[in-house]
Amino acid sequence: MNKVRAAITAVGSYVPDFVLSNQVLETMVDTNDEWITSRTGIKERRILKEPGAGTSFMAIKAAKDLLNKRKLDPAEIDIVILATATPDLQVAATAVYVATQIGAVNAFAYDLQAACSGFLFGMSTASAYITSGRYKKILLIGADKMSSIIDYTDRTTCIIFGDGAGAVLFEANEEGNGLIDEHLRSDGQGREYLKIAAGGSTKPATIETVQNKEHFVYQDGKTVFKFAVTNMSDVCVKIMTKNNLTSADVNFLVPHQANKRIVDATASRMEIEESKVLMNIERYGNTTSATLPLLLSDFEHKFKKGDNLIFAAFGGGFTWGSIYLKWAYNS
Repeated sequence: MNKVRAAITAVGSYVPDFVLSNQVLETMVDTNDEWITSRTGIKERRILKEPGAGTSFMAIKAAKDLLNKRKLDPAEIDIVILATATPDLQVAATAVYVATQIGAVNAFAYDLQAACSGFLFGMSTASAYITSGRYKKILLIGADKMSSIIDYTDRTTCIIFGDGAGAVLFEANEEGNGLIDEHLRSDGQGREYLKIAAGGSTKPATIETVQNKEHFVYQDGKTVFKFAVTNMSDVCVKIMTKNNLTSADVNFLVPHQANKRIVDATASRMEIEESKVLMNIERYGNTTSATLPLLLSDFEHKFKKGDNLIFAAFGGGFTWGSIYLKWAYNS
């Protein structure tokens, strides 16, 4: 009997209609299109504008897109995992609401928070559930409404982030395809460099924290960039070495879309040619937990059964890692 692996068998996605371009940002903060593009690779990002709509709105849309494409009865889903840094509410897991709204009546659900590495860590979690033999279908969603925690007078952060959601279905595979290996890491000393200072248990919300704008994302850009470039590159090279993969063996690099320069540096270390590096940062910006599944959705048509994909991410905390996955189907 062949070894059972967890394979991605369907994808779905959703991005809001409203486009926030670099040209519009020029009218909001002291910046310009050339500066943003040259330093980040971003031209525009999507922003969720529907009144009262949060992360769940986009997660539900992405999940329904997957269900419709796959023609899957949501009652067959065993688990719904939502990777997000922007839940609808405190305490009540957003994934639970999403599962109910899509009709996943037989699933249990929960949120997973690892900042920009959330979806990557969720892939590991979904794989463990599938290979345990206890569960057959796991819906993993990455979704973030970053516009809800961004200060649009802060030019260091408002140019980077956008809103969006992507979803994948994990199922068992005995053909040798699916998640092959992973190298996941974290370092708690990094949490001071990328965070929201107030609103958590150590510093609850007060009138002063709101007035001081402590409920928006703060980022020490130079430090985060340095750590991201080094660590994303390192884990990708390590997972290639561990699995005896050369650059010729890798069909696609699926990198977190934080900054084009970080992605370029990672690809260079791996000696991966540009045509194999998946990028959509110019259209969406950094959608945090949604970047990896949005890449899969946008480029699904390029994948062939048996293709070697290397995933990589780096996020606040710090969290980072790489996953080696063999694609399981032809589009």
